[in-house]
Amino acid sequence: MRPFVLLAAALSSLAAQPLSFRVTLNPSIAPSGASGRLFVFLDKGSSARERIHVGFFPESVWLAAKEIPFWKPGQTIELDPNELAFPQAFAKAEKGDYVVMALLDPDHSFARERQDAGDFVSSVTILKNLDPANAAPVVLELNSVTPKVSAPSDTANRKAVEFESPALTAFWGRPIIMRAGVVLPAGHTKDSPPLPAVYHVHGFGGNYKEAFTKGESLAASIDSGEKLKAVHIFLDGNCPGGHHVFADSVNNGPWGKALTTELIPYLEQRFRLAPIPAGRFLTGHSSGGWSTLWLQVRYPDFFGGAWPTSPDSMDFRSFTGIDVTPESTQNAFLTKDGKPLNLVHFNGKDAMSMAEFSLLETVTGEIGGQLASFEWVFSPRGPDGRPLPLFNRATGALAPDVRQYWQRYEIARILRENWPALGPKLQGKIRLVIGAEDNFHLNEASSLFCGWLAEKGREDACEIIPERDHFNLHRPYKTYPKGLNQRIDDEMRAQWKKRR
Repeated sequence: MRPFVLLAAALSSLAAQPLSFRVTLNPSIAPSGASGRLFVFLDKGSSARERIHVGFFPESVWLAAKEIPFWKPGQTIELDPNELAFPQAFAKAEKGDYVVMALLDPDHSFARERQDAGDFVSSVTILKNLDPANAAPVVLELNSVTPKVSAPSDTANRKAVEFESPALTAFWGRPIIMRAGVVLPAGHTKDSPPLPAVYHVHGFGGNYKEAFTKGESLAASIDSGEKLKAVHIFLDGNCPGGHHVFADSVNNGPWGKALTTELIPYLEQRFRLAPIPAGRFLTGHSSGGWSTLWLQVRYPDFFGGAWPTSPDSMDFRSFTGIDVTPESTQNAFLTKDGKPLNLVHFNGKDAMSMAEFSLLETVTGEIGGQLASFEWVFSPRGPDGRPLPLFNRATGALAPDVRQYWQRYEIARILRENWPALGPKLQGKIRLVIGAEDNFHLNEASSLFCGWLAEKGREDACEIIPERDHFNLHRPYKTYPKGLNQRIDDEMRAQWKKRR
């Protein structure tokens, strides 16, 4: 074969390579270098935009990732989007117009918070008529830093609280700060009569700053008499492992102990709260709902009532649709009859399987995602110091030893095994509400849990509302036209009046 024919063949071979990315770190934003998890986002479209935003359930966005131990300033790193990618290798994307962006997550918080302060990002580049199976490398530069969000500013009736926990600090060997946002009724001071406290726990991805986004309207409702005169305290469930749900754990530390023996006594002294069980109410949604139910069951003599809404699975016979009890033989990716197990559904249509969600979390990172968050609370610690996974992320096979360990956090089992002691203490203290069409199969565990409580004569402990899901549960409905939040407040008002 002639030389020019060989050269032409070589050039043709180079041109036929699948899409790859060459990303440079601009020295001006990281003069000392950086490390972290590098992401490239690919989205359909050809219109200019400032950022490509990725939610917890991306639709058209493709993600690829690579761990970077150290990145020298000015260094170019190659990322192959066919090695670790969601929903699949980029080379399998169809031809068309796309936009692309790179992001470096230095603190590995992307799985929990997506794009947050301190991330290094590139500009968004438009790629016209791209063939991901046959494309020249795309060059991107990390050239800006996501700015920090200002801390909430105190007002007359909204206060940000930071408290260093002795118990958590001792566990971690470094200062650990607990945070909360406090909403006060007008004129409430240290010299005022003590008031009940309503403790709110956010869901996965939220934070205590809800006190500042919701606080003004909440305070107005209290001052008008529409809501119970109480101090509303928005707790922070965030930790590096995800959401610690205020449960003591070998991985996250003693969050339940720190809350009940340290933070709440401090808050009761600082804000003139009624330091009695009848004056401590709990409410929260999703992971926050599980948190409030756990706290009420774990500390039945400390809290006066819990109003969990759409809580994470409290009966492990259906953990988001998977039987994870010790007796189970189910695979995390399959239903009991061997079909692909759906995890997320909207409007009656399947949106994401458990296998797909697991892959997404594998791409976004090992720490801080929703599945990993459960393991950081429920799992034993492995030889490498991290929690052991519940299931194999590639095959879906459940780990028997981990399932056994998880039982200590199964609220339904705790109640079944300790009902003679716990039943009387929890009389009238649980008011669980969930939608019958929950988007994550959480209604299945609630149905099992509530059915058992009904057998024990506690029919009033639960309500499953037809035609409601995880996201529209709080809207007005037939029996409560003012919405679920007002119903919860009315029940708290009645309970405070009765037990005072």
